[in-house]
Amino acid sequence: MEKQNRLLIAVILVIAMLTGCFTFKTGRIVKSKQEILKAEKDFEAAVKKDGLIAFAMFAADDAAINDNDHLIKGNAAIKNFYAAKKSSNVQLVWTPDFVDVAASGDLGYTYGKYTYSVTDSTGKTRDFNGIFHTVWKKQKNGEWKFVWD
Repeated sequence: MEKQNRLLIAVILVIAMLTGCFTFKTGRIVKSKQEILKAEKDFEAAVKKDGLIAFAMFAADDAAINDNDHLIKGNAAIKNFYAAKKSSNVQLVWTPDFVDVAASGDLGYTYGKYTYSVTDSTGKTRDFNGIFHTVWKKQKNGEWKFVWD
């Protein structure tokens, strides 16, 4: 009887530990998803306010972006790339439709729809719609920066 009681206590302890680990992991993932969505909103607001140069503000040091099948690698290169573009006649808006995070809670991704609008010298605006995919990585200081866009 005493052996059965010990076994029952051991099983209960294992279940309690597994439940605690699952709850902690789930909480970390939910929090990370919320942080990434906030980073997306802050990123979009910065682009609206400062133009495309804001990409450099949200890019990790080792980030890469794809511009028409041409890779721009590194934060400094991204900054130079967007600094050279005229963005006063450009508007970019997007909405993440999906966010997910690795079990570790330090790597995640989003995807959704964007609209890129350009106004030409005659005042005519052309809209280009598409799908975006961004990979986010939590930095050592706790900030989320994109590593792929």
